[in-house]
Amino acid sequence: MKAFAWSYLCFLAFVSTAFAAKFPANAWKDATKQSVPGNAVPNKFIVEVADAADIPGKRSLHARAPHEALYHSLRKRDVGFKVDKEFNHQGIFVGASVTLDNANVRPAMGVIIDMPSYASLQDQQKIAQIAGVKAVRPVVRIPGPKPVSMHVVTGVNDPALPPDSESTHILTRVDKLHAQGIAGKGVKIGMISLDTGIDHTHPTLGGGIGPGFKIIGGFDFVGDAFDGSNTPVPDPDPLDQCNGHGTHVAGIIGADPVNPFNISGVAFQASLTSYRIFGCGGSTTDDVIIEALLRGVSEGQDILTMSLGGSDGWTESSASVVSSRISDTGKIVTIAAGNDGSKGAFYTSSPGNAISAISVASLDNTVIELQNATVHGATHDPITYFATFPFPVTQTLPIFVTSTDTTVIDDACDPLPDSTPDLSGFVTIIRRGTCTFVQKLTNVAAKKGSLALIYDNGSGFSAISVGNFTATLIQAADGVFLANAFAAGQKISLSFPQSGAAFGFPDPAGGLISSFSSFGPTNDLFFKPAIAAPGGNILSTLPVPLGSFGIESGTSMATPFMAGVSALLFGVKGRSPSVGTTARTLFETTAQKISSSHTDGDPLQSVAVQGGGLVDAFSAITTDFVVTPGEFLLNDTANFKPLQTFTVKNNGKKAKAFKLSHSPAGTALSLQPGTSFPADGPVPLSTQFATVKFSETSFTVHPGQTQKLTAHFTAPKGVDASVLPIFSGFIDITSADEIFHVSYVGVAASLKNAKVVDTTDTFFGTNLPALGAPDGTFISGPSNFTFVGADIPTLVMRLDFGTPKLRVDLVGPNIKIKTTLNQRDISPVLERSLFTFPNDAKGGSFAQVKTLGPLFEFDFIPRNSDVNDGSGFNAFGISNVFANNTVIPNGSYRILLRVLKVTGDPTKEEDFESWLSPVVGFQAPPPKQS
Repeated sequence: MKAFAWSYLCFLAFVSTAFAAKFPANAWKDATKQSVPGNAVPNKFIVEVADAADIPGKRSLHARAPHEALYHSLRKRDVGFKVDKEFNHQGIFVGASVTLDNANVRPAMGVIIDMPSYASLQDQQKIAQIAGVKAVRPVVRIPGPKPVSMHVVTGVNDPALPPDSESTHILTRVDKLHAQGIAGKGVKIGMISLDTGIDHTHPTLGGGIGPGFKIIGGFDFVGDAFDGSNTPVPDPDPLDQCNGHGTHVAGIIGADPVNPFNISGVAFQASLTSYRIFGCGGSTTDDVIIEALLRGVSEGQDILTMSLGGSDGWTESSASVVSSRISDTGKIVTIAAGNDGSKGAFYTSSPGNAISAISVASLDNTVIELQNATVHGATHDPITYFATFPFPVTQTLPIFVTSTDTTVIDDACDPLPDSTPDLSGFVTIIRRGTCTFVQKLTNVAAKKGSLALIYDNGSGFSAISVGNFTATLIQAADGVFLANAFAAGQKISLSFPQSGAAFGFPDPAGGLISSFSSFGPTNDLFFKPAIAAPGGNILSTLPVPLGSFGIESGTSMATPFMAGVSALLFGVKGRSPSVGTTARTLFETTAQKISSSHTDGDPLQSVAVQGGGLVDAFSAITTDFVVTPGEFLLNDTANFKPLQTFTVKNNGKKAKAFKLSHSPAGTALSLQPGTSFPADGPVPLSTQFATVKFSETSFTVHPGQTQKLTAHFTAPKGVDASVLPIFSGFIDITSADEIFHVSYVGVAASLKNAKVVDTTDTFFGTNLPALGAPDGTFISGPSNFTFVGADIPTLVMRLDFGTPKLRVDLVGPNIKIKTTLNQRDISPVLERSLFTFPNDAKGGSFAQVKTLGPLFEFDFIPRNSDVNDGSGFNAFGISNVFANNTVIPNGSYRILLRVLKVTGDPTKEEDFESWLSPVVGFQAPPPKQS
């Protein structure tokens, strides 16, 4: 028989936060057919080894000795492998990316693994036991960066253009530094964020590449056709004219001020290098990211910036580790925080989770440039319509309203009545509601209507999806006016000026954290994101064939902004390692605090999504005072660190008096009350704050002196620990003309008490975890499987919180064990006193009961979300082969799932959640005789 043995970990999606509808019960059946961004690559690993000087007995070997020692040891242990890439940067990262002939994929990011053959823990353990091997991590796919929104600008009169093209510079006071001639001259920025490279032919980016140009060089690691699954085809030219994301990033950093739109890069005098790590589409792998990072270091880049990443929640991915180490050398590394704000807290992105790097959140721009239509036949202000450029209509057209009932809920959802005139000469006015915009417009098109305005019903004035129709949204009051005037018999018509009608519509969310910006902290309670920068509705460059200029939104836009500010810092303070290693703290302590709304009395936004606040480039670069540290990590209640120390140093020539005070931020209620489900963004905030006492509330720092201070924190009182409240805020250090702050974050609950595994029937109509049968149903009692074709059991589960370790073992059918999760037909329990994880992929013990052997084990898996994008649940195919590739004899068994709680001790059984399956019969046919 051909052994059908494989393993996969994937995430699918489910319903919205209200959970009004369940995910189809058999949705997991086609899990392996999903192609989810960020998946671990089958059988590929990044092996990190010690530097040559650290390997006993190998010190006389040449510089490649660590690699040769690794390969020799692999061959000696009969581990089949192929070397894909080598890394050899002493002091940062030495190792290799290898493909193993027989390996168990252990995803650090909890993503799809779709494997043709079952994998073996044994080979991983053989590698890990080699002298000098420091870590073995999976190679992980990283999705291609995609802006949250994008608009190609049509010209200088495009209504989508912001009325002040330098509004982001004014928000961050970059304009004041530019006025002093500070623009990053002499600083080198390596842009790994340039997903598909850069259009170096763009006049605003210098019109060329190489010495003497703004873009001084670059390298294409992958080629146009690379999609993350095929073989890279490197070449020395990073030219991109097929995507544009990287070119938009480059313009935010370095656009020359002389251009048709009067924009300028934050550091337009800096020298840029483009490292292309994505093809025209698809994903890349983190070994390519590491290759680009290390090349950037070797080529002397002062700053490395990456507008990329995948949801993770942990700090352990290979790219995160390398980014953090580079930051520790004095380079500045800026990385996008992620665009998963709708998925709630504890959902940060890697490699942005790199401990020492600067993870950047997004703030919305203050205005959106929209178009105005002129009203004829009545006295009325111009009507703003949500479009970035004028409708291509030069004549004045009368209106036709599909319903004069301004409260109708399903306007134009059904075919329009026979009495409807030919609409080709009208602007059709429709009320929003019930059905899709395209459906409404299709019904209008059936009456030859080609131009429509849809008025809002209270859902919000924003961009809408209208397919290929010429239509957009107008505000509710304008729609009601038009409908009422039409009903009254007034002859109202509209015209659409082709120039001069652009309007700087105030963005209701302008100056606030973008709703898409990912919410931290990390699962291990590191401070992410670190800082915020403008990322919503940003005008910048695009490849010339794709329109030359465009407006995009995303943390991908905020990240290069911070890279530009970092270049301004290096340009003024010098490029020494001490400046680089203290940059994040300087930016955090001088930033501007951000509110949660524009309503007076509402709390400040949680530090877990704004970081230290909006960067204030002028304050950071011109101050003579240094406050350290920039952040307090107070941890959870089980590991609470209430006493924190900080210092204020005076590098100036004058003494300055300061006062201390406390500015609490809203306490984020990260779980939905009464459930273990994360609260979707915007995460609700409460005003139950922490309190702080200071060693002193006023002090003076003289030139050259350093003042040491302490703050004693008390977690919020009366909060519901079951919703994992994330409390945060700022310790303000205020003088007559300057204000600094230290940000803090903590959790007013014990994370070890947080439920990790979903045990409800909310999503599938059956309590989870559960075993799925090949027909898409769930089994509730003993069932047999042949392991031929698709006849295998599938473990279906969800994680409501991330876990450092998930392990699945095979145990006997009559096991007596006390499990913590839903029990099905489990035998009477026996209290346990012993708990181990075997390290040799053999059977061990659990609650004094023998485990027959591990099936698979994964480390550092993020939680699931409730968004229909491939992150909704995990489905593990169960094979009749152990993790060491030994065939499991036919017989009856149970499957034991163990999941470690956050902050749990992996040597203690009580720190795991555990579950036993129903009895599973293994009835594989005998192997065919050759």
